[in-house]
Amino acid sequence: MDNSCGASLYSRDYNGLLENVQYEFNEDGSVNWRAMIKEEHLFPNKSWFEMYKKPVPKTIKGLRDNQLLIKLSGIKELARLRGFDSVSYETVKCEYDHVAVKCCVCFIKNYETQEKVYYEDMANATFNNTSSFATKFLETIACNRAFVRAVRNFLNVHIVGDDEIDKSDGSNVEIQQRSSSTNALSPNSVLESAAKANLSCDTFQEFKEHLRKFWSEDSYRNDDAKKWESYSDIPAKEARVLLSLVKK
Repeated sequence: MDNSCGASLYSRDYNGLLENVQYEFNEDGSVNWRAMIKEEHLFPNKSWFEMYKKPVPKTIKGLRDNQLLIKLSGIKELARLRGFDSVSYETVKCEYDHVAVKCCVCFIKNYETQEKVYYEDMANATFNNTSSFATKFLETIACNRAFVRAVRNFLNVHIVGDDEIDKSDGSNVEIQQRSSSTNALSPNSVLESAAKANLSCDTFQEFKEHLRKFWSEDSYRNDDAKKWESYSDIPAKEARVLLSLVKK
């Protein structure tokens, strides 16, 4: 994915700064990007106040950076003020319950860097750090988080993005359901079902009697079998071998 910043639509001076914007500067002459964030993009970090058992304030007045969150709109505005040519994303991991994305932002040159700068950062979205409808859009959440981190870290802004925080509700029911579904199709569970259907084994101990029979017939031998106490103890590779014997 590649988004053009449209920097040509804005008039910039020889320092690479927008001419119609009043910038704030640090003592060393660099732009104070933190000071450039408008209050409308900031709000109290509810989780911080809940963690310390304090009431959540209704305004951001007097709050420190670690007590605040910044909206995605604020990050986008900062990126526009700094100026960038493109944003690209690389999916590093994409699984049912875990998506990791790397975001690379190409910032245009200004007096601070002299040349274009490619800055990248990474973020993930999982069932364990999202909640509600967000679990259905892990790719989008991961992309937003990676973009937020890339912009604010490059600009030395220490206010965590609202998109970055863990919004899970403490429940991993969906993961457990998926795990149960996966286990139902594992080699061990298939072997157990086959043993019940083909060998009339209602218990694992009854199945072990057949293992002894396989041993005596020299059709299957494994010294570790004596340590197995349940079907789950059988390595997947061995379960597949046994499955072929059970189905004969």
